Amino acid sequence: MSHKSCYTNPGTGGKRPRNDKGNKVTVVLGAQWGDEGKGKVVDLLATESDIICRCQGGNNAGHTVVVDGKEYDFHLLPSGIINSKAVSVIGNGVVIHLPGLLEEAEKNEKKGLKDWEKRLIISDRAHIVFDFHQAVDGLQEVQRQAQEGKNIGTTKKGIGPTYSSKASRTGLRICDLLDDFKEFSTRFKNLAQQYQAMFPTLVVDVEGQLKKLKECAERIRPMVRDGVYFMYDAINGPLKKILVEGANAALLDIDFGTYPFVTSSNCTVGGVCTGLGIPPLNIGDVYGVVKAYTTRVGIGAFPTEQLNEVGELLQTRGHEVGVTTGRKRRCGWLDLVILRYANMINGFTIHLEIVNMKPFSIFCMTHVPSANMDVLQKVEVEYEKLPGWKSDTSACRKWEDLPVKAQNYIRFVENHVGVPIKWVGVGKARESMIQMF
Repeated sequence: MSHKSCYTNPGTGGKRPRNDKGNKVTVVLGAQWGDEGKGKVVDLLATESDIICRCQGGNNAGHTVVVDGKEYDFHLLPSGIINSKAVSVIGNGVVIHLPGLLEEAEKNEKKGLKDWEKRLIISDRAHIVFDFHQAVDGLQEVQRQAQEGKNIGTTKKGIGPTYSSKASRTGLRICDLLDDFKEFSTRFKNLAQQYQAMFPTLVVDVEGQLKKLKECAERIRPMVRDGVYFMYDAINGPLKKILVEGANAALLDIDFGTYPFVTSSNCTVGGVCTGLGIPPLNIGDVYGVVKAYTTRVGIGAFPTEQLNEVGELLQTRGHEVGVTTGRKRRCGWLDLVILRYANMINGFTIHLEIVNMKPFSIFCMTHVPSANMDVLQKVEVEYEKLPGWKSDTSACRKWEDLPVKAQNYIRFVENHVGVPIKWVGVGKARESMIQMF
């Protein structure tokens, strides 16, 4: 672009015009503590998308997508990889365990996923999760338990240690792996030694891991691109529908979540810009996905948790078991306070996933969403009770099909969060959805 074209009045000190051109990016984020059903919403939108991106997290995320009766589980691959006409992108903000990525692809191939490697792009700036990062993740949890009597409840996938390596500038990226392997090997050994100095019991099979990484490098080489240039061309080129699939959720964000019981990345809307290298101007609709109740995996504050038969009922009826960990999820009533808080940060339009609630539904109306976990643990919660519904909603496909009490429930959430609900989910499958507008 010429110097002249940057200004409305060249030579007179005119103001540079705002560039509102380019394709807008649609974003899907979790609005609670994860496991809200983001994969289904992404799958719905991905059918009409040209590009589907992951921008942060690693294989600590788990999304389940059901298509034609087949259940696919994704951890690193964007859920939109199922769309054979779209390109899927793993952005620079994602941390990648390469053996895990290839294993995940192979498992889904057996379920019917085809030609994924021809439509996957991996950013050369993405950091690599090594096996010793995963081992360190487990050792740190043991250490926390011994020192503090509690741990964070991580997935032990090495995500936190990898982001720590990134922040301390000792991490290794995909571009390093694909360049001079001798130099990569030296830096790999140095990083392993640093962790062994911190954790004397840590055993690292250096040569074995390097051999495996070299094999992975050749498999992914055709998929690796400069993500910044790819996304710039996608946004500023011909008309394209671009979708970003957030991992984890707002209350697990490293800055805005229930720290320290959070993940190690920004899983709110800001992570889209930093994790893909795109300007805020190009962020379009931001969809927050919400369950009709609240769940959380691992420890940490959970004001509306029900440690009783209600919690057990929600766990059983909602099949609340983590895709990544296999752990039972903690369950409680819908917390409207944290939804309003998540909306303050992200600016949502909401998708609500409902279940058949009987005999009643309860909402948390007031508590203080404190940054201090000790305060949040002791908060007094005020509830409002609404009548539930006993009829099965799984066959509903229109607003009019829903029981009146379910309709009242949905309008209540809209009014108190101050955000319109665009979709209502009534089951696992792609077609189990009611579009509101």
